[in-house]
Amino acid sequence: MTLDPIVLARIQFAANISFHILFPTITIALGWLLLYFKLRWRRSGNPAWQAAYRTWVKVFALSFALGVVSGITMSFQFGTNWPGFMERVGNIAGPLLGYEVLTAFFLEAAFLGIMLYGQGRVSDRVHTLATWLVAIGTTLSAFWILALNSWMQTPQGFEMIDGQAHATDWAAIVFNPSFPYRLIHMLLASGLTVAFLMAGLSAWRRLRGDRGEETRLTLRTGVLTAAVLI
Repeated sequence: MTLDPIVLARIQFAANISFHILFPTITIALGWLLLYFKLRWRRSGNPAWQAAYRTWVKVFALSFALGVVSGITMSFQFGTNWPGFMERVGNIAGPLLGYEVLTAFFLEAAFLGIMLYGQGRVSDRVHTLATWLVAIGTTLSAFWILALNSWMQTPQGFEMIDGQAHATDWAAIVFNPSFPYRLIHMLLASGLTVAFLMAGLSAWRRLRGDRGEETRLTLRTGVLTAAVLI
């Protein structure tokens, strides 16, 4: 195989997206499980649910940070590695990526600080709301990114004018034929990933001698979540 610039660009981009996807896969489902922990703690008053929240919100924060950093480099590579492609489809890809930033990333960034550091500083209702909004933000992010990715595979709702794609029907672009299947696939993959991650780490902690209520609850949550999604 000749390592010409196109092959090298593909290798670089593949390495970047393979690394990046690990972290959104964790944050999408983990945000909702954190909300579940929060609601269970509010309803039962069991401090083990609060401890589970505090443990796994750190995993969420680390995954979110690494996802942002690797996502920024990936965005640059759209232009540096594939300038010809982006010149042709930028009128469609640009707005979809912009919607992701405006509706998802800003929502996550605005409330992540409250979610991480607001416990005990804001009311419990506000902290729960912040957790809920961050979870929505991660799902919206997946929605817009998969809308673009799916459109690249099954394009519709556009016309080519002077070698550039111009939108004629944004609803058809977003809800293209392969989009529902790809979105469901991503959400299920995220749920299974987090379920097995949570179950595995909780089981490891118990094998290391941590027999507390927190690890029992997170192990049970991980196993039950995996069983439901499978």
